[in-house]
Amino acid sequence: MKASSAGSRGSFITFEGVEGAGKSTRCRELIGRLEQSGISVLHTREPGGPPASERIRSLLLDPELLISPLTELMLYLASRASNVDLIIRPALSEGINVICERYSDATYAYQIGGRGLPAKPVKDADSLATGGLMPDLTILLDLDPEEGFARLRRQGREKDRIELEKISFHRRVRQIYLELASNESRYFVIDASQEPDVQDRLIIDSVMSMISEKMTRETEK
Repeated sequence: MKASSAGSRGSFITFEGVEGAGKSTRCRELIGRLEQSGISVLHTREPGGPPASERIRSLLLDPELLISPLTELMLYLASRASNVDLIIRPALSEGINVICERYSDATYAYQIGGRGLPAKPVKDADSLATGGLMPDLTILLDLDPEEGFARLRRQGREKDRIELEKISFHRRVRQIYLELASNESRYFVIDASQEPDVQDRLIIDSVMSMISEKMTRETEK
């Protein structure tokens, strides 16, 4: 099944979740399965994507830097604006499906929930950065933050600046994610404590169903 045709817009899929939930791994598995099915797909991440955004990423995650909450927000939004303008929108307009690790919901969860920044100004600034572009489907890998950090410890790597925050910060982040999921129909919540193959099966089924329904709607127009 081909996911794109002349004049059709690609689907925009995002992955969200607390640290250690497995976003990168599940994302790679999904991309591999979509490509095996002949579906065009592009992978990007946040913060990151184009070169300027990747440089911002290195600043944001540097554990040696002291960054205020407002500065952090602005850096995330600058990275996102570049990613949307240079990578995400062009791919979608060509009918390519885009999978992005984190997006606007991460800003709501981390900067509003975690940092306590005021919701309306943050959401207004994010809307300016994205031009109002929102995902067609958001996959939330839900996991207790303590389990997420236990996974990171088993990996044996050093924590980045965000991962060094207190566990209470990450619990607030998770709570905002769950609140968003309860109010947004585009969310598909996965229990990230399940076996990886179970998660992958649920994710691919959800994504393939969404793409198929979108193609059907476009064919009927």
